[in-house]
Amino acid sequence: MIEQITKGIKITVETNFNGTSLRSDSLYYVFSYTISIENKSLETVKLTDRFWTIFDSLNGTEIVSGEGVVGQTPTLEPNDNYTYKSGCFLESNLGAMKGFYTMINLETYEQFKVYIPTFQLTTPALLN
Repeated sequence: MIEQITKGIKITVETNFNGTSLRSDSLYYVFSYTISIENKSLETVKLTDRFWTIFDSLNGTEIVSGEGVVGQTPTLEPNDNYTYKSGCFLESNLGAMKGFYTMINLETYEQFKVYIPTFQLTTPALLN
């Protein structure tokens, strides 16, 4: 489990390898990740956008950005926790992801970035 706190917002990441998938005659390694966002600050915040850098040891780097996460823009009051699950397909069995969420403090309307620490995407055989 990987954790990081930025401006009172705690990000926790857990990853899983979900096997392989054949798509368009190419083999992909399927990974899922579960992210928990906990508001340890004293203010109410809203997640508005995401930005990911995905590293694939065989395919270089991919940038993914957009509004919210999994179709939602959650609001977190102090001590609230929001958890979601997502995933990605890699051409190799070794990769990593990192990024940030853009959030807005709903009391001051200040926008700020909450960093998502780098986490590894590896198949179990590579961990031995």
